[in-house]
Amino acid sequence: MKKLTLAAALFSTIFAAPAMADHCDHLPDHKALKAALTEARKENNGGFNLDMWGTIVDRSGTVCAVAYSGADEGSQWPGSRVISAQKANTANAFSLDGLALSTANLYSAVQPGGSLFGLQESNPVDAEEAYEGSASDFGTSSDPMVGKRIGGVNVFGGGLALYNAEGKVIGGLGVSGDSSCADHNIGWKVRHALSLDHVPAGVAADKSDAIIYDVKNGKSAGGFGHPTCGGKENTVAKTLPKVSAVKAAE
Repeated sequence: MKKLTLAAALFSTIFAAPAMADHCDHLPDHKALKAALTEARKENNGGFNLDMWGTIVDRSGTVCAVAYSGADEGSQWPGSRVISAQKANTANAFSLDGLALSTANLYSAVQPGGSLFGLQESNPVDAEEAYEGSASDFGTSSDPMVGKRIGGVNVFGGGLALYNAEGKVIGGLGVSGDSSCADHNIGWKVRHALSLDHVPAGVAADKSDAIIYDVKNGKSAGGFGHPTCGGKENTVAKTLPKVSAVKAAE
């Protein structure tokens, strides 16, 4: 009997399905992400007014949800699906409880001579994981990236770490499909709508992970700046909601 019990336990351990709930149950699901992304895309974000892809990853970098705002998977730039996942992975991978770095904050730091030069070459995308499956499932609750860690580093606007009410980083959000500056604006609105913007600290003047427009003649005054994109994105950025306050310890 003991042997049978042990065998059953081993079988259960080896062949049990991955417990995705352990990773993603504290993060927005596909329905919530799609609703927030669609609503944010409707607003003026200063860019080309295009439809968007959005991805959420958990703290381990596992993809939890992928969604799009358009009528179908072909209504957004096809290449932006994986870029959105890269952005989510980057913001999560390079943010901590005490310091949030958006992908927009990384732009200048990775340029030649920057403090993080070469970062964009690290953690490459696992292309086999990122592009497998049927394209008809892309952006749905059955997106083939869900449950996978595809990796990737992206260093322009659109990626934000996700922080709960206690100021703990619990994952990342990436959006892509417009100018990188508009992507940041849309991502910021999506994160705010999902109530996961309790950012404890950042490199922007207001101590958040906001996009910083301080690039002149190709150089960022503070080292974490992002160039403007030619539209009115920088004007819209000034109207974005402030990050939410971190809940005081009891």
